[in-house]
Amino acid sequence: MECEWKPDEQGLQQILQLLKESQSPDTSTQRSVQQRLEQLNQYPDFNNYLIFVLTKLKSEDEPTRSLSGLILKNNVKAHYQNFPNGVSDFIKSECLQNIGDSSPLIRATVGILITTIASKGELQNWPELLPKLCLLLDSEDYNTCEGAFGALQKICEDSAEILDSDMLDRPLNIMIPKFLQFFKHSSPKIRSHAIACVNQFIISRTQALMLHIDPFIENLFALATDEEPEVRKNVCRALVMLLEVRLDRLLPHMHNIIEYMLQRTQDPDENVALEACEFWLTLAEQPVCKEVLCGHLSQLTPVLVNGMKYSEIDIILLKGDIEEDEAIPDNEQDIRPRFHRSRTVAQQHEGDGIEDDEDDDDELDDDDTISDWNLRKCSAAALDVLANVFRDDLLLPILPLLKELLFHPEWVVKESGILVLGAIAEGCMQGMIPYLPELIPHLVQCLSDKKALVRSITCWTLSRYAHWVVSQPPDTYLKPLMTELLKRILDSNKRVQEAACSAFATLEEEACTELVPYLAFILDTLVFAFSKYQHKNLLILYDAIGTLADSVGHHLNKPEYIQMLMPPLIQKWNQLKDEDKDLFPLLECLSSVATALQSGFLPYCEPVYQRCVNLVQKTLAQAMLHQSQPDQYESPDKDFMIVALDLLSGLAEGLGGTIEQLVARSNILNLMYQCMQDKMPEVRQSSFALLGDLTKACFQHVKPCIADFMPILGTNLNPELISVCNNATWAIGEISIQMGPEMQPYIAMVLHQLVEIINRPNTPKTLLENTAITIGRLGYVCPQEVAPMLQQFIRPWCTSLRNIRDNEEKDSAFRGICTMISVNPGGVVQDFIFFCDAVASWVNPNEDLRDMFCKILHGFKNQVGEENWRRFSDQFPMPLKERLASFYGV
Repeated sequence: MECEWKPDEQGLQQILQLLKESQSPDTSTQRSVQQRLEQLNQYPDFNNYLIFVLTKLKSEDEPTRSLSGLILKNNVKAHYQNFPNGVSDFIKSECLQNIGDSSPLIRATVGILITTIASKGELQNWPELLPKLCLLLDSEDYNTCEGAFGALQKICEDSAEILDSDMLDRPLNIMIPKFLQFFKHSSPKIRSHAIACVNQFIISRTQALMLHIDPFIENLFALATDEEPEVRKNVCRALVMLLEVRLDRLLPHMHNIIEYMLQRTQDPDENVALEACEFWLTLAEQPVCKEVLCGHLSQLTPVLVNGMKYSEIDIILLKGDIEEDEAIPDNEQDIRPRFHRSRTVAQQHEGDGIEDDEDDDDELDDDDTISDWNLRKCSAAALDVLANVFRDDLLLPILPLLKELLFHPEWVVKESGILVLGAIAEGCMQGMIPYLPELIPHLVQCLSDKKALVRSITCWTLSRYAHWVVSQPPDTYLKPLMTELLKRILDSNKRVQEAACSAFATLEEEACTELVPYLAFILDTLVFAFSKYQHKNLLILYDAIGTLADSVGHHLNKPEYIQMLMPPLIQKWNQLKDEDKDLFPLLECLSSVATALQSGFLPYCEPVYQRCVNLVQKTLAQAMLHQSQPDQYESPDKDFMIVALDLLSGLAEGLGGTIEQLVARSNILNLMYQCMQDKMPEVRQSSFALLGDLTKACFQHVKPCIADFMPILGTNLNPELISVCNNATWAIGEISIQMGPEMQPYIAMVLHQLVEIINRPNTPKTLLENTAITIGRLGYVCPQEVAPMLQQFIRPWCTSLRNIRDNEEKDSAFRGICTMISVNPGGVVQDFIFFCDAVASWVNPNEDLRDMFCKILHGFKNQVGEENWRRFSDQFPMPLKERLASFYGV
């Protein structure tokens, strides 16, 4: 038997001294403590001292002992594989002997230490750990039982997968039945641990739990009204997860569970109420929701609505009593990182605007500063999803409540009513329409309420009804709404400024060119806001300006508008350093403005172009340094490069041929060649968009590089990365139009992948359309190479292009298909009805394209003969038949 390790007195004092100093608030003391701790790590038995202080040195105060354990935990995380055997064994045995320490703080620290060792892959190398902890659960001593349970709960949280694998001989078969026995323990703390342990295994449908699912559910019901909030919270959490994975076991009890959750959603303890409120969110995703919940709607609605009021704590945290804070600079920590959405090239559809597959970002996020999930947000989100399930049936219980809330004298109540109105907007829009002529003017009035929190939520709710507002005569609602919203953009409260700017961006998207008559008025406000806003809201202002440019397009290109808008934007542009992340939203904004202004952007083009090229060059250089010497250089933030590439695309698209001299004087094509091979997909995506735009704008500079670019484009036709694939496909199409017959050597590099993509099930619409257009364009310039494959793509080709608008991309693609049909008429015979349908989708094709259609249709008809054609055309739906007869005389 080896003799027990003993600390050296002097060493011990030194370490205690360090532990005391590390509790000092002074940062320089902190730093020197860190350095000395790092040095001490070189002594093999330093960690023995740390565990000794934690478990044996009872004379020391608890915070110091706990700190010693936490430092040891960090050492285990960083260096455990280098601990000598004797040291790790000593730590393990000390942990197990002291898990029942009389101090809750020390017990918890030992528990954290055990879990950290276990998660370092040591569950396998510490076979006695789980049996020992399970044995300690049966101890008569409360501290021992609670300490062991605390450690087990942490292990279940951290190592759930390993526990349920063959690596450990399936300990859960013993542990789960054991945990279930403790659901009835006399101590609330132990009951709570027991449920929390089992809860870790619900979502993964762990076999050992599924075997005992009925006793588990019975035990949960038995604890439903436990006096301990923590226990009720864990019961609610369990039921929410079971709803997702074992709805079948809950269905027989559903009526009672819903009644129970209704009570818990009103629990006096907010944490319990929040867990219970999640139940409604989860239930709304289940197909049975309507059926099981319809009888309870009238009880549930008031409960959710009630949960949507700000609590007193919320109001304090939101500084709801401070009305004017526009002069107070922002706290930099509060500014959330923004993510740049790289450019994707999409087709215009019948109807309006560009299809946007992204979800709108008008989520219920009306108070960023307590961005933690709380009862108000959860209740509002639940009401939103339930409105989408029940649609107008929800109005029966909710309208009487709304009447009372919206006109309530207390601002907190009125505010919650406005939030309710916004939450149901999407699901109940149809049923709300009759009330909107009265409600919208009331909301517009609320925009000037004396409480800032009422003004800010009103901005959000109005934005949820923007679609309807825009559908009415502009003078009725749009003009008054816009006038008031612009005043709110200049509000003296920062939260209101932010809400108004976001709401205005939504209104811009809906109204598009309806805003043109008010442009001077709008720009006046937005430009004034520049001088007024603090940091965080400036970023949202850029977005509102960019969206305005997207919405009104070339109408912005008037000298007086440019004079208002450009100076403040360029001033910001000059202030920002190359490594400032605020460049992202500004570059995105300028990209929209350049595209809208087109020639009007010329005076500003050169410095903007130069800087973008520099940003790309800098980022690439930094990435190369990092690759060759990773320890010396950190990796760059590639978002700078992506945003710069996207702005260059905007310039190329907006300025067309006038960008030619700038391209001639820069090394952008070389940089683009590197970006096209970057390992980050978003970089490749943006570089292919730029390639397509430069191909359209100044092909003479792109042409010498085509032999290098084409193979790269070919390898990026991988539909797993949808946006990369989409932009590469589009660029190939643009290149082929410019290359003409010289495209021939490159067809083989891309054609097979494109045909495969167009035949793939579940391919997104945008990618299908671009693929079809590119195949058509390749066939237009090299029909002999592409036409032999006609039969393999004609059907999906026709169905994917029938819904897009007449434009030159569609025109060149259809010329291609006609040319290929004349080379290989047999390739279209089996699917001719699809071709007829696609031809009929043209509203007014160019004269010569129309002749091509005519020729093919009549050629087919003459070939099959009158009788067969009649049988064939009888399968046509009526509108198609009429259209072909009147347009093409067949």
